[in-house]
Amino acid sequence: MGLVKSMAKEMIKEIGNKSREFYEFVLPPVDMHLDEEKLILIVDMPGFEKKNIKLSLNGKILAIQACKEIHDDENHDMICNQRPNIIDKKMRLPIEPKEEDITSAKYEDGILTITIPIQKHGKNIKID
Repeated sequence: MGLVKSMAKEMIKEIGNKSREFYEFVLPPVDMHLDEEKLILIVDMPGFEKKNIKLSLNGKILAIQACKEIHDDENHDMICNQRPNIIDKKMRLPIEPKEEDITSAKYEDGILTITIPIQKHGKNIKID
């Protein structure tokens, strides 16, 4: 392999690594939907295995942690890898979760769906 080609390959690999590090910082993208009884979060996490995803809820803080299992024999021909290998995201929820109810989560086809029952504050006052 020529010197220029080798340098270009190394440069592309380094750009991919820096890009992946950036995406690990900002990802995964999260959509939130709120109705009167629950908050539903939809999190894109393609390439992760269910067994390597950990969720925790502490008050209004939701933590999502995940790590990909990387095998050296799979990546020997990898030129560029921008997809994140780890996720360590903490986010403040816009609602107060019900502590007595169980939050549920489902991971299917790279999509994590988290359902959190919400605490209703206040009550309606009837006007006579």
